[in-house]
Amino acid sequence: MKTTKKLILAILCACSMTLSAYAQQAVNGDAMVAYAIDFLGVPYVEHTLDLEGPEELVLNCDEMDCTTFVEYVLAEALCPVVDGDISESEFAQNVVNIRYRDGKINGYTSRLHYISDWINNGVRNGFLEDITAQKSQDTQQLNLNYMSTHPQEYKQLANSPENVATMKRIEESLTGQTIHYLPKDKVPYNGLS
Repeated sequence: MKTTKKLILAILCACSMTLSAYAQQAVNGDAMVAYAIDFLGVPYVEHTLDLEGPEELVLNCDEMDCTTFVEYVLAEALCPVVDGDISESEFAQNVVNIRYRDGKINGYTSRLHYISDWINNGVRNGFLEDITAQKSQDTQQLNLNYMSTHPQEYKQLANSPENVATMKRIEESLTGQTIHYLPKDKVPYNGLS
């Protein structure tokens, strides 16, 4: 169990972000690890958010990928605990705020598909603080275009020139930004402190 806890903590730390000072008042790291441990044994499944029809909030804690795992743990950590439980509606709203640009579901392209966009959204909306620059001097200039140049690989882009054009504008707005990153080989075994 101790190794599993370290592994989960390392995964969360590898994101190189932390809760904002505001969010930290309500949450501690042990709570986040406990929420993460609750998901042990949940099957890894790709594309759980890519359903037919218009974009809507999907909450599927029975199967998840790496991103939805982090979203659910963070959403739980941001919920106040009342009588040992969290509010399902607050959890759902937290997921919306985390997953969608400025907390608004407005079609497929309002979902934050690029991690840099996801982090920027969290920082802008006050529930994340990007501490990567404090932990690493490694930088990279973003050059994003994968989704708009490979629309056939995305159900919601394949037959929607409008979504492809919007995705291209999003990629262009992120391209050129210089970000700090933490190379995998520099992540300490016990996580970041």
